[in-house]
Amino acid sequence: QVQLVESGGGLVQSGGSLRLSCAASGRTFRAMGWFRQAPGKEREFVAAISRIGTSTIYADSVKGRFTISRDNDKSTVYLQMNSLKPEDTAVYFCAATRSVSYSYTSRVPDDYNYWGQGTQVTVSS
Repeated sequence: QVQLVESGGGLVQSGGSLRLSCAASGRTFRAMGWFRQAPGKEREFVAAISRIGTSTIYADSVKGRFTISRDNDKSTVYLQMNSLKPEDTAVYFCAATRSVSYSYTSRVPDDYNYWGQGTQVTVSS
């Protein structure tokens, strides 16, 4: 079993930055991802990182602005978000897969078995 707790969300002006953290407990050495969901919209993929951090993938909408990373010693995954835009406003969720493959990543929500409770990010214009 894996438990995930996100933190770091908040209110920021357009162009600003935030860093989200996802603290994991349990069997934590897995591929991880960040997703987001805005009001009235479906949950969408943001970024993912492989088990040991050697492979990362991003949604086109955040590429070049967001960076996913992990510190396995601290069992924590991060999402550094720069140049934030109002359209980035959403609840951000951390998720973990069951895969322990060293290079595995996924954009598909159904590939993730464990989810955090989410943290709100609001970007004002």
